[in-house]
Amino acid sequence: MKLSRQFTVFGSAIFCVVIFSLYLMLDHLQLDHTKSPNNGGDKLQNGQLSILQDKIDRLERLLSENNEIIANIRDSVINLKESVMDGRGGLDGRNMSQGPYLELLALPPLVLPIDSQDCQFADGRGLLDVYDLLTFDNHDGGVWKQGFDITYQENEWDSEPLQVFVVPHSHNDPGWLKTFDEYYRDQTQHILNNIVVKLHEDSRRKMIWSEISYFSKWWDNIDDQKRDAVKRYLFEQGQLEITTGGWVMPDEANSHYFALIDQLLEGHQWLERNVGVKPQTGWAVDPFGHSPTQAYLLKQAGLANMLIQRVHYSVKKHFASQKTLEFFWRQNWDPASSTDILCHMMPFYSYDVPHTCGPDPKICCQFDFKRLPGGRVSCPWRVPPQPITDENVQHRVQMLLDQYRKKSKLFRTKVVMVPLGDDFRYAEALEWDQQFQNYQKLFDYINSHPELHVKAQFGTITDYFNALRKSAIDPGHASVSLPVVSGDFFTYADRDDHYWSGYFTSRPFYKRLDRVLESHLRAAEILYSLTLANIQRFRKLNDFPAVENNRLLTEARRNLGLFQHHDAITGTGKDMVVIDYGTRLFHSILNLNHVIVNSAHWLVLKDKSAYSHNPSKAFLQMDDIQPAQDALPRKNTYQIKTLAACTNISFSPRSVVVYNPTEQDRTSVVTVYVNTPHVCVITDHGHPIPAQISAVWDDYTTASTEAFQLSFVAQVPALGLGLYQLSTAVNGGAETAEYVFLRQGGELSVNMKHFTVNIPQDASTPLSIHNPHLQIWSSPTTGLMEVKHQIKVEFAWYGTTSNRDKSGAYLFLPDGEAKMYSPARPPVIRVTKGSVFSEITTTFDHVTHTLRLYNVQGVEGQAVEICNLVDIRGEFNHEIAMRLTSDVDSKDRFFTDLNGFQIQPRRTMAKLPLQANFYPMTSMAYIQDPGTRLTLLTAQSLGSASLVSGQLEVIMDRRLNQDDNRGLGQGVLDNKVTASTFRLLLEKRTYLGKGEKPSHLSYPSLLSHVSSLYLNHPLISMAISTEAQSLSLSAFTPLASSLPCDIHLVNLRSIQSKEDGGGPSDEAALILHRKGFDCAFSNRNTGLLCATTQGKVKLPHTCRHSNTHRSTQTQAYTHRETPLHACTQTHTRTCTPK
Repeated sequence: MKLSRQFTVFGSAIFCVVIFSLYLMLDHLQLDHTKSPNNGGDKLQNGQLSILQDKIDRLERLLSENNEIIANIRDSVINLKESVMDGRGGLDGRNMSQGPYLELLALPPLVLPIDSQDCQFADGRGLLDVYDLLTFDNHDGGVWKQGFDITYQENEWDSEPLQVFVVPHSHNDPGWLKTFDEYYRDQTQHILNNIVVKLHEDSRRKMIWSEISYFSKWWDNIDDQKRDAVKRYLFEQGQLEITTGGWVMPDEANSHYFALIDQLLEGHQWLERNVGVKPQTGWAVDPFGHSPTQAYLLKQAGLANMLIQRVHYSVKKHFASQKTLEFFWRQNWDPASSTDILCHMMPFYSYDVPHTCGPDPKICCQFDFKRLPGGRVSCPWRVPPQPITDENVQHRVQMLLDQYRKKSKLFRTKVVMVPLGDDFRYAEALEWDQQFQNYQKLFDYINSHPELHVKAQFGTITDYFNALRKSAIDPGHASVSLPVVSGDFFTYADRDDHYWSGYFTSRPFYKRLDRVLESHLRAAEILYSLTLANIQRFRKLNDFPAVENNRLLTEARRNLGLFQHHDAITGTGKDMVVIDYGTRLFHSILNLNHVIVNSAHWLVLKDKSAYSHNPSKAFLQMDDIQPAQDALPRKNTYQIKTLAACTNISFSPRSVVVYNPTEQDRTSVVTVYVNTPHVCVITDHGHPIPAQISAVWDDYTTASTEAFQLSFVAQVPALGLGLYQLSTAVNGGAETAEYVFLRQGGELSVNMKHFTVNIPQDASTPLSIHNPHLQIWSSPTTGLMEVKHQIKVEFAWYGTTSNRDKSGAYLFLPDGEAKMYSPARPPVIRVTKGSVFSEITTTFDHVTHTLRLYNVQGVEGQAVEICNLVDIRGEFNHEIAMRLTSDVDSKDRFFTDLNGFQIQPRRTMAKLPLQANFYPMTSMAYIQDPGTRLTLLTAQSLGSASLVSGQLEVIMDRRLNQDDNRGLGQGVLDNKVTASTFRLLLEKRTYLGKGEKPSHLSYPSLLSHVSSLYLNHPLISMAISTEAQSLSLSAFTPLASSLPCDIHLVNLRSIQSKEDGGGPSDEAALILHRKGFDCAFSNRNTGLLCATTQGKVKLPHTCRHSNTHRSTQTQAYTHRETPLHACTQTHTRTCTPK
C-alpha cells in the first residue's frame, strides 16, 4: 500500500513538472508585437527573426532542462523502488520513513520555482573603472604632499562670492586608548557640558555631535534646565546639530548590516523618544574606508546627505583633479536614482585642523587656536598660531582666505566646508574661547569687506549641504551638475604602501564573538516579540518578565552597537579596552539567553496558566555556555537517567526544545552532549528519528568517558520551536560513529570506549567522506582537502617587512608572498564516519582543522563545513592564512561581500602591492569562471584576497609585536584560541550569455544566501529542567509557511514605550530584506523549501491565526529595484500560535 502511494506521488510530480515546463515553453515562445512599433518592414522582420532565434535558443535550453528533470525524477523513483524492496528508506539508507516524521515538513522539491522577473537587475559603473585609470605613483605634490599645486585668479569670485562654512566638531571615540566609561568621565561629559554653556554665549556659534552612546549617557545625568537648553539649540536656534544619529560612528568594513541597522535604529529611537529630533546628514570622518551599504542605510533612514573622509590618497587626488569630491552615491543595482545620497569627500589627509582649511597644513595649523603658545599641543611645522588682533587681522585673513580659495578650486560650486575640530576637542572652556573668539574676529573682518567676495560663518554640516544644494541643484539657479558614483572605498591607504587591510582580521576572537551576539540578539528579539503578541492573544500576562527582558534586550542592543565603533570590531583598541568590549558582549550573550529561555518557556506551554517565572530555577537550560569573555563556549552535558527501549517508550524522557530563528522551514543537525552512548531521540509524537553518537574529545586521541556527542536531524518550522525527547535505550538507539586515526611516521595511542577504532598500517590511500550530495578527499599525510586536484586547502604564514614601518593592528605590511605552513611534526588525522555527519579532523601545532559533511537532504547537506581552531600565541610577527586553490579559471577577478548586504566585484591588480589586494569579507567571497563558482561563506569578518587565478585566501589571525604608528601605541599580542567557521559551496553555472563581460554587479546564488543564513543563525537547543518534565508542552509554529527564498526577516524588534518604566510599547519594527540573487545556477536539488514571489509578502496570510493587532513600524531594507515598503506607520498583524 505504501509503495503504491509513493509511486502515485512521484507520478503526480512528473505530470506537474511536465505541464509546468510546457507552460514555460509556450510562455517564452510568445512574441509581444505591442513592444515593437512599426519602424520599417526590414527592421521589424529582422527584429522578429532575432527575437524568434532567441526564443528558439531558450526553448532548446528548456527542453534540455526538462529532460534532465525527468531523468532526475526517474532515477528518484528507481532508487525509491529499490530502497522499498530492500526494506530501506530515507537518510543514507537508514529508516526515516517510519511514522509521520516526514510529514512534519515537506521534502525539498527537485525543482525550485523561480519567477523570471526575480532575475532582472540593473548594471552600473563603479569605482573599478577609476582604479583602472590610476597609476598609484604617489608623486610629491608640494605643500599638499599627496595632491598637486592649486592656483586661482583673484577675480574668480567677483560675480558670485565664496561661501565658507566652518563646522566645529569633536570626534569622540567610544573606546580606543581608554574605555568608553573612562573617556566619558575624563573628557566627553565636559565637552557636552561646555556645549550648553558656550553656545549660549553667542548665537552665531555652531556645533555638531554624532555619538548617541555618549549623548544618551550624558542626557541621563543632566537636569531639566540643561535638557531644555539643548532642545532650544537644536530646534529654535539651529546652533547644535545631531549628525548621523547612530549609537556610534561605525566601522564600515567588518560590521554586518544587521548590526549597522540596529545601532542606527537604537540611536534614532533614542533621539525620537528623548529629544524629538531626526538627523538629516551623516558624518563619518574616522572609519577606515567606506561602504555603499552605510550610504544606502542612511538614505533609507531618511538622511539626505553624508560626509566621508578616509579614502585612498590616490582616489582623493583623482576626485579632486576631476572636481568630483561632491557626488551622488548610488547603489550598483540602482538603474535610476532612488538610492542616491549626496556625499562630500574630504580632500586632504586627515580631519584635524591642519588638514582641513586648505592644501597647506603648515598654514592651516596656524589657525588651530588650541595650539597657541603655552598650550599642551603645538604645530609640528614649528610655526605657532597667533591670537587675532586689530593689528594682524588683515594679514591673517589673507593667509586664511588663500587656503579657502585653493580648497574651493577642488569643487564645482562656490560653497566650501571647513571642519574645525579633532579627537575629543572642546573639553575645556579655554579652547572654546580660543577657537570661537579668534575665528569670529576673522569672520567679522571678512564679512565687513565686500571687496574680498567671501562670506564666512560658523555652520553645521547641514547648513553647508543646504547651501550646496541651492548652488548646485535647485531649479532657477545656475546649477552645476554633480556626478554619480557607485562602488566602495576599500582598501584604504593614508600614505605610501601603508594599506589598512590588517584590521580586517585583527582580534578575530572578538569579531566572532560579535557575530554570536548578533545571532543571539536577533533570535531573542523575534522570540520576545512573538511572545508579547501571544500573551496579548491569551490575555494572560501572569508574571512573564516583560519589562526586565526588554531592559536586557536594550542593553544588548547598545553593547552590540558600541562594538560596531570603528576602534572596536576593528580590533584596534588597547588591550584593556578590548577586554571591556569583550565583557560587554559576553554579559549580553548571557542576558539574551535569559530572554530566549523565558520566551520559549511561555510559548511551549500548553496550559499558559501554568507559567511561573522563577529566576533561581530556570524552566529551560541553554545548550551552549561561555564561561568567560575570552573563552570559547562549551556544551552542557544532559543527564539522561531513564532506561527504556526506543521502540516502546514508557518512561519520562528528557525533553529538548529546538528554536529555529530563521524565516525558512529547516532541516538541520542539532548536537548536544549526553552522559550515555545508549540514547535515542524521538519526536513529540513519539516517533524515532536518525541520530548519531560520537565521542567528546579531551585531547586529539583521548575520548571522554563522561560525555558523548549526540547529533540528530531536526526539522523545525520557520521561527518555530520544535520538541524532541532523549532517552536511554537498550536497543534501537542512536548509531555509533566509527573512527580512523592516522599519523605519518609516528606511533599513535588512542584511548576511547564504546566506538570502533581503526589505525591502518598502510596510510597511503587518500581519505574520503561523503553524503548524498558531495564527496571530498583529503591527503593521508596532511588531512587537508584535495578533491581530485580541483580544490585544495593549505595554510600559509605571512611575516612583516624589515622596513621601519611594520604590520600592526591597522596595517598589513608583509615581507613578501606567504610561505607555506610546514608543521614541525606530522599531524594527527582523525576520520569520523556516521549516519548523520562525517568529518576529517587534522591537528597541527597551530591549527586544528576540521572538514565536515552533514548527511541531510536539506541546505546544509550541500556544503562542506570548515572549522579552524587557531592558536598562534607563541609566534613572533606572524599572520596565518587559509588558502583554497582550485581549477576555477577566475583570472584576476573575485568577489567579496560588503557587510553581508551586497557583493562587490574585485580585481587583483599587479600595479598594487600585495596588501592592497586584500579586502574585507563579512559573510562571503567567491571566484568563478563561465561554468563554475566556488563560494566561501564565513561566520566572522576576516580579510580575504585572490592573489592568483583559482585561489581564495583568508587571514585567520595576526600576532604582531610592534605598533604601526597610527596612534594605538602597542602591537597585537593578546591572541586567544580562536574558532572560525566556514562553509564551502561549489556550484555549476547553468547558463550565461555568449561572450560574458565583466560586470560591476554580482549576486550570490539562492543556495548561498540561505546557506549563509543557516551558518550565521544556527538552531538553538534548550533542555527542559528535570523538575518540569511533567508539564504538558506543545511545539510552536508561528508562520503558516516559510517566507519566500529571497526574503530575509532581518529583525522583529520591540519598541520601547515612551512612558516611564522602560517596558515595551505596543509597537514593533519589522525589517525585511529582499535579496538579489544570481539565476545562472541550477534550481534543482538545492534542499530549499521555499520559492520566490517577485518580492511580494502577504504578512497577514503568512502568520497563523493572526487575530492580534499591534502597531508595527515597517521598514524594509532591500537592494533590489524597489523597496518593499516605505518607512511608514502601518498596522501589521503579528504572528501568533495556532
